[in-house]
Amino acid sequence: MAKFRFQDLIIWQKAIATGDKLIDISEKLEEIKKYRFAEQLRGAALSVSNNIAEGSGSSSSLDFRRFLNFAHRSVFENANIVLVLHKRQLVSDQELAVILEELEMLAKMITSFSKSLIRPSMQ
Repeated sequence: MAKFRFQDLIIWQKAIATGDKLIDISEKLEEIKKYRFAEQLRGAALSVSNNIAEGSGSSSSLDFRRFLNFAHRSVFENANIVLVLHKRQLVSDQELAVILEELEMLAKMITSFSKSLIRPSMQ
């Protein structure tokens, strides 16, 4: 079976694991007919791993870092959505704590990985 570069990246694996939890929440939202919230959360959840995967196919570190920035911003979008859902009592205190902890860790991991990429020379 074919294997893509991004599948070995710990940040992608973490994004998939956290994304699964966010998608689970979106499915619960659909059950109570909160379709717009569900759609927004699902899209934001997928955006993190999608941008990491897409960036891994870049031909330069600079371009990859650009996609990692998009993924990082999507982490913050997810945090905002979950906070709004919590405020509307659609996400429990426990779910909020777990998801925010995972999102914070993911944001730090993406930042660290991005910094580890070799910057192109300025020449």
